[in-house]
Amino acid sequence: MLAGERGEGTAMAMRILSESARLIGAERMLDISGAHIDSSLYQGPATLEFARRLADGGARVRVPSTLNVAGVDENGWRGWEVPEEWASGALAQMKAYEQMGCRPTWTCAPYQTEPRPAPGEQVAWGESSATVFVNSVLGARTERYPDLLDICCAVTGRAPAAGLHLSSNRAGEVLVDLAALPAAVFGDPAFFPVLGHWTGLEAGGSVPVFHGLDITPSEDDLKALGAAMASSGAVAMFHWPDVTPEAATLADAFGGDATALEAALDRPLRPTAADLSGARDALGSPGAGAPGEIDMVVLGSPHFSLAEFGALAELARGKRRHPEVRLLVTTGRAVAQLARLNGTLAVARDFGAEITVDTCILTSPMLPDEIRTIMTNSAKYAYYAPGLLGRGVVFGGLPDCVESAVRGRVVRTGPAWV
Repeated sequence: MLAGERGEGTAMAMRILSESARLIGAERMLDISGAHIDSSLYQGPATLEFARRLADGGARVRVPSTLNVAGVDENGWRGWEVPEEWASGALAQMKAYEQMGCRPTWTCAPYQTEPRPAPGEQVAWGESSATVFVNSVLGARTERYPDLLDICCAVTGRAPAAGLHLSSNRAGEVLVDLAALPAAVFGDPAFFPVLGHWTGLEAGGSVPVFHGLDITPSEDDLKALGAAMASSGAVAMFHWPDVTPEAATLADAFGGDATALEAALDRPLRPTAADLSGARDALGSPGAGAPGEIDMVVLGSPHFSLAEFGALAELARGKRRHPEVRLLVTTGRAVAQLARLNGTLAVARDFGAEITVDTCILTSPMLPDEIRTIMTNSAKYAYYAPGLLGRGVVFGGLPDCVESAVRGRVVRTGPAWV
């Protein structure tokens, strides 16, 4: 491939990948069976030029490759404040990745509708929330690939044998002991994103293992937990014994290493009710919503699932949002179609929700200037929006978000851990 027998685009990808492997000290490459491409996100002329050089050089993906969010909703961007120049570049970049043979899924949560990699399968996934989900919940193996490198893996079908591709790096490193928390926390819809936010800050880039709470999280719980940890920290994998595939037991979560388990038990992270309350409060901008006013409720980071559409429908059925508070749901095309078929999309729209696919508010300049304060149930949105968007943020669980949209002001119930 380096010699160019498969075209200049493939040679370019292999040169980049080989140099990356050298820099991280990988001694060999391994074959991958799939990829998820975050490079699809338009960030300006440079990312478009990179995609075009690959595509025009004949590069084509060698493994099934899904596409992360783009810079615009391909068919709905004109309904928002997206500048024409930005949309033109984003649409051109979308076409370049499709030209390379990637599947136009345009979602940060491809596992919701696409074929899933099996436990132990070697893949190359970009996007932090997707990476932590595929490693932890599905048990496939990927590093936390940055933009531009993920497509190089997909084009070559190779990845550096390093990091979380290797069994030696997938064992738990820190124990998060939840035993002191009341069982009622499981019923609080804000619990998992708040726990994830706190754990990311405490665990950094290590592999946490959750223990001590006799509950079985749903996939959406695990999605929210992982996305939050990958935002406030750099967590790319976690274990939940008897829930995630590489942790049938607590001992398994630490790779069967009795010494590592004993050390973790001696120095656990023990979140208290006060810790979680502090983390919940930190997921909001100082002063945001202080008078009780919000301009928009935003749901769907990571992209809203079909189950989440069902939960929204249960809360919103027969109600209508306040005329001065907009409600936006971001999701993938395939999930939107499924929600349309089962009727939950219609309930959301009857409530007054706007539905956007292909993108999200963090990656597209779509929000009008008059939207100054948003409320969300996503720890990821809450963590990034003040810096990336310059908006104030209020965090709350899904029921609080819906009730706030109805009343036209912030409504937040007390957390279950207090």
